[in-house]
Amino acid sequence: MNPPAFQRAVDTLREILDGPALRPELDLEDMPAPQSLAPYAAAMSGSVYRDDDTEVAMGRLIVLYDPDGRSGWTNGFRVVAYIRADLEPDIAADELIGSVAWDWLLEALEPAGYAGVSGTITRAVSESFGDKRDEPSTTELELRASWSPTGVDLTAHVLAWCEVMCTTAGLPPAGVASLPDRPGGGGG
Repeated sequence: MNPPAFQRAVDTLREILDGPALRPELDLEDMPAPQSLAPYAAAMSGSVYRDDDTEVAMGRLIVLYDPDGRSGWTNGFRVVAYIRADLEPDIAADELIGSVAWDWLLEALEPAGYAGVSGTITRAVSESFGDKRDEPSTTELELRASWSPTGVDLTAHVLAWCEVMCTTAGLPPAGVASLPDRPGGGGG
């Protein structure tokens, strides 16, 4: 039987997974949690799709709980997030994209309340050679982060992770329509 605090976290994940879609481009699923990181763990995965059903971002969110607590863990909880998103080459070439993506995470977590945030951001360029030389280069961003929630409700933390995943995929904020591409560039 789960401790009450962890059961509330599991119930929160279940409500989000079973509830209405947060965004039409976002698909969330339950996934097995790693069992070696904490006495209690729950996890979910997510994917962001373009209109043509191409996956442009994916991620995992793991909620860890140790009723005995751990150094740096508030309330015995730690949230671990992973996001991988395709990037346009010009965006991936920007030296500030790592800092910008980290700021997206911190801004999304601000209303949720967090402590002890840490992580890394990696930009990768994959080039093809030999028999694959005709395949285009790809660029992507990977964000790995962990933090401790300062409250007991994890809903805002899950929503923050979803928001950052969608932002890294190039989607506008929820409720904001993107402008269609205009012929001849975006000059106005």
